[in-house]
Amino acid sequence: MLALPPQTHHTHLSLLDKPIDSKTYASLLESSRTPNLGKQVHAHTLKTGFHGHEFVETKLLQMYGRFGCLEDAHYLFDKMPQRNLYSWTAILGVHVDHGCFEEALSLFEELLVDDIGLDFFVFPVVLKVCSGLRGLELGRQLHGMVIKYQHVSNIYVGNALIDMYGKCGSLDDAKNVLASMVETDRVSWNSIVTASAANGKVYEALGFLEKMSNFKNSRPNLVSWSAVIGGFSQNGHDKEALELLCRMQAAGFKPNSRTLASVLPACARLQTLNLGKEIQGYVTRNGFLSNPFVVNGLVDVYRRCSDMGSALKIFSRFSVKNMISCNTMIVGYCENGKMEKAKELFDQMELVGKKDIISWNTMISGYADNLLFDEAFSLFRDLVMEEGIEADSFTLGSVLAGCANMASLSRGKEVHAQAVVRGLQSNTFVGGALIEMYSKCKDLESARSAFDEVTERDSATWNVLISGYACCNQIENIQNLIHKMKQDGFEPNVYTWNGILSGHVENGHLELALRLFSEMQTSNLRPDIYTVGIILPACARLASISRGNQVHAHSIRRGYESDVHIGAAIVDMYAKSGSLKHAMQAYNRIANPNLVSQNSMLTAYAMHGHGEEGISLFRNILRNGSRPDHVTFLSVLSSCVHAGAVRTSHEFFDLMAYYDVKPDLKHYTCMVDLLSRAGRLDEAYELIKKTPMEPDSVMWGALLGGCVVWGDVDLGEIAAERVIELEPYNTGNYVLLANLYAYAGKWHDLARTRQMIKDRGMQKSPGCSWIEDRDEIHVFLSCDRSHEKTEDIYTTLVNLNTHMRTEL
Repeated sequence: MLALPPQTHHTHLSLLDKPIDSKTYASLLESSRTPNLGKQVHAHTLKTGFHGHEFVETKLLQMYGRFGCLEDAHYLFDKMPQRNLYSWTAILGVHVDHGCFEEALSLFEELLVDDIGLDFFVFPVVLKVCSGLRGLELGRQLHGMVIKYQHVSNIYVGNALIDMYGKCGSLDDAKNVLASMVETDRVSWNSIVTASAANGKVYEALGFLEKMSNFKNSRPNLVSWSAVIGGFSQNGHDKEALELLCRMQAAGFKPNSRTLASVLPACARLQTLNLGKEIQGYVTRNGFLSNPFVVNGLVDVYRRCSDMGSALKIFSRFSVKNMISCNTMIVGYCENGKMEKAKELFDQMELVGKKDIISWNTMISGYADNLLFDEAFSLFRDLVMEEGIEADSFTLGSVLAGCANMASLSRGKEVHAQAVVRGLQSNTFVGGALIEMYSKCKDLESARSAFDEVTERDSATWNVLISGYACCNQIENIQNLIHKMKQDGFEPNVYTWNGILSGHVENGHLELALRLFSEMQTSNLRPDIYTVGIILPACARLASISRGNQVHAHSIRRGYESDVHIGAAIVDMYAKSGSLKHAMQAYNRIANPNLVSQNSMLTAYAMHGHGEEGISLFRNILRNGSRPDHVTFLSVLSSCVHAGAVRTSHEFFDLMAYYDVKPDLKHYTCMVDLLSRAGRLDEAYELIKKTPMEPDSVMWGALLGGCVVWGDVDLGEIAAERVIELEPYNTGNYVLLANLYAYAGKWHDLARTRQMIKDRGMQKSPGCSWIEDRDEIHVFLSCDRSHEKTEDIYTTLVNLNTHMRTEL
């Protein structure tokens, strides 16, 4: 609470020592900065005989309302011997200002019983009651009273009617009021602009703003612009909101804290980090960092842009530490994989108040999203034991998703039990999560039981069940379920077929998935962006470039090609189908490549042995400000292997610590492979010994391959011993060892190794190749006679051999 300056306080008190009139009391009450001073003035009025003075007591009511002293105001009002319309308006205003709309409505009904004539100034206050209660019919009744009392032409009442209709969701009524007004002002136009924006009619709001320029006394001001910008931002028109901000500034208006608080969410959703930093500079220069909405907006921008360092600085120095600001930071840490920092802040929240269910849900879902399922489940158990707070449907849904991903049936049943205790097993959201969990755990009987428990099933519930059956490879039951879904009153939609497609791809029914995709294209249920995302990996696994071309063409026609996720899948498909050229073209068409799409292109370069191009792309990724993850580093290290770039690989490997990426076994294996190929076999061997995890057969195999190339028999035998120990039945390991002996001229050891292969009955894996003809893949092994056209194939082969001999 703000303290009065000593001199001002003394001046006010000295006035009370002299005989004063009602106007002086009114002046004192209006200038009071603390409720204590106001109460002293109140006491003085009682001593000087002003008890029951309508004007003074009305001013007292207003003073108590201004300081939030609702009980004092009510007590004074109840004791007033004489109440006039000003007194009633004052007590109504106190209740409205404190959000006590039901009580305000009761008071207004009492006023009507008192049979006091209603003047125009009471209606704007009462109309706010309708707005607060979202009572459209009540508002229309009051509109009728306005007409009855002949105040409809009053500009203040008209403005209040526009505001009320806008807040009650009846924009047409608001526009009719504006059209019928004899006189309008800037407030009238701002009210209709705000009403249009609040009801999602943002372009109508913009139209009204542009019309305002035609009226000399009603030209747009900062309020007008802020309302339109806020409307565009709140309705998801983020780019347009930022463009309007520029237009507003060009018109000569500087944004205030309200404007910035409304535009920052748009900036956050668009992940425009540079603009966010510009706004922070403007906020700092103009002293808006004391506004909690602006500060939280800045934190949100930085966390969505993955700049948690800047988010923490704003949060630590300027943010009011409450549930909202702390939860925003926790969400940011979770989204950026910094779960230790999220948990640290979560544990500190007791200092600012008891953690709410949103805080718990954020942490649990954060653990689940970051694949830390044990931690998610442990925290859920802590929540169950927490006093005064109960798990809700979102909590159960998040932890069930974790159980589904772990395929942990026992934990899933434990959560199911909690759902039953809370009476949420019949909830549509929780029921769907239970069905998915049991399906992922391959327990379709329990999934069906969970489905039957849901009281208000919808198409999403059916889709989860059908997807579960597809996931469990129960193809024969899917048509029956679709028939029952229709009987239940729900038509299968594109999400139904996406679930079935996903199950087919997951279970290796790739041809069946592609056939279903083709059927969808000719049906009323056209494939959506998720369908394309599901089917592209099937093309990649089949290495079917013609099928991939068809899916790519569909994505172009539907405008999906520039989407980062679809673009990344197209790049991956072309890379795995052998066309790096098309992969590069697809990557260049992605509108705003993110790390996922960048990783796909890096992997494509590595897969095709274009090491220098991969290294160049990685450096561009760093220059553009992206934060590489473990996949990025694995791909660029693979590129270094193909480029033979030893020094560069060490640079990148050391860079992982800077980006908080902990090297795993695959990263170490890349380094061993690179050093082995470069002939630095001792370094490779030392790195294997220093690797913090147990080396696997791939790592030892990389060293063995280097020993074969460089003829290091002694180290090769060590590597071969370890790799054969890990994979005793892999013929390729013995073949590598045999090659090592052959290169070194150790014929006795070579003979011994070959005899070992023979004695153990091992054979080399036959060569494999495939061709694609008329949308069908034909696979061939060496000496294979399983193809249905084997006789024709071998006859053709004989003819070709004969033809070649004849040519020779």
